[in-house]
Amino acid sequence: MELCQMNKEQLTAFKNEAQALYNDFKAQGLSLDMSRGKPCTEQLNLSLYLLDVLSEDDFICENGLDARNYGMLDGIPSAKRLFAPMIGVNTDEIIIFGNSSLNAMFWTVQTAYTHGILGEKPWRMYDKVKFLCPVPGYDRHFSVTEFFGVEMINIPMLETGPDMDMIEKLVAEDETIKGIWCVPQYSNPDGISYSDETVKRFAALKPKAKDFRIFWDNAYCIHHLTDKPSYILNILDEAKKCGNENIVYIFGSTSKITFPGAGVAVMGASKENVESLKKFLGISIISYDKINQLRHVKFFGTYENMLEHMKKHTAILAPRFNAVIEALEAEIAPLGIGSWVNPEGGYFISFNSLPGCAKRIVQLCKEAGVVLTGAGATYPYGKDPEDKNIRLAPTYPTADELKKAMELFVICVKLASAEKLLGE
Repeated sequence: MELCQMNKEQLTAFKNEAQALYNDFKAQGLSLDMSRGKPCTEQLNLSLYLLDVLSEDDFICENGLDARNYGMLDGIPSAKRLFAPMIGVNTDEIIIFGNSSLNAMFWTVQTAYTHGILGEKPWRMYDKVKFLCPVPGYDRHFSVTEFFGVEMINIPMLETGPDMDMIEKLVAEDETIKGIWCVPQYSNPDGISYSDETVKRFAALKPKAKDFRIFWDNAYCIHHLTDKPSYILNILDEAKKCGNENIVYIFGSTSKITFPGAGVAVMGASKENVESLKKFLGISIISYDKINQLRHVKFFGTYENMLEHMKKHTAILAPRFNAVIEALEAEIAPLGIGSWVNPEGGYFISFNSLPGCAKRIVQLCKEAGVVLTGAGATYPYGKDPEDKNIRLAPTYPTADELKKAMELFVICVKLASAEKLLGE
């Protein structure tokens, strides 16, 4: 029986049973962390050879420059060849950054804010600047725009991606809308991959602001959970077909491929965008860590080898995701007190509780020793209007820890849902 069909007596008995189970868990003194999408130890161990891959003969690049020295601001040629196909650009349409794609995104917003984009006036000179934010979405994206005082507008996520009717209307009417955050493949946290139509409509956008940019954070472009993955269209190729190639900045990294703390971040864009951004970049840095770029090139050799490497990640992560889905399907689905998307890739499972229950569920989990991403974090300003979305991150805990955490989670969902329906 679904909870909403129970009478008060049945619902009270259900709640009391859930409370007893919760009290038992609370007495166990658990201390588990599911708050961030971090690779587990087994995943990090896959890339240990990266640390010893270079020899004394490996430091001279094909253009004759020594990777240990200054120079090559936008990355070494071999690294460009390796990473360009990952984000779907040519080697003259890519910049190799340091280890953090988030830092690259922050810098790109900062540059637009202080100096403008391709000759347009800096964003700081407007009374108000706005960004579109598909929700639920990535909390760190929202933190970047909030840091610069940018007003954020929620855009609902559909099964095909963000609501394009709403996006097209808003950007065509308002010159102060300067960008949109997107995680197009296995979106954070829903795990939705944008449909071909959605990508084409993004590529063909006609914004009123000439300096409007799509921040296409393709963080999970090769992070599959199945051996038959789905792929999204190449947005830069589609934009070129529309004569609109300047509209998009594409980001990616190896943070969840090799080491989050010592990976390689990349940005792809049109040649005009790249050349303009390099002029600003050269003010702040002479070059990024080219030895680390070399390490990755030597470790993988080819993009095809990188894809093979990712199959090892899939073998580690797929059972973890399956464990979460199985727990939800067994314990929550029959009760009608939650919904979720079964992702084919990425790092998260997006759970929607009954409206008004997310904060309570997260609080109950924390008090019993399991830390989740804060309720509301997947919305700008931390404000989920329905208080229902919770981002689950199954990757970091061990298999046994994850099983224990999900046992507690479903109990907390049951308890919070019963409390809500009883009006407590």
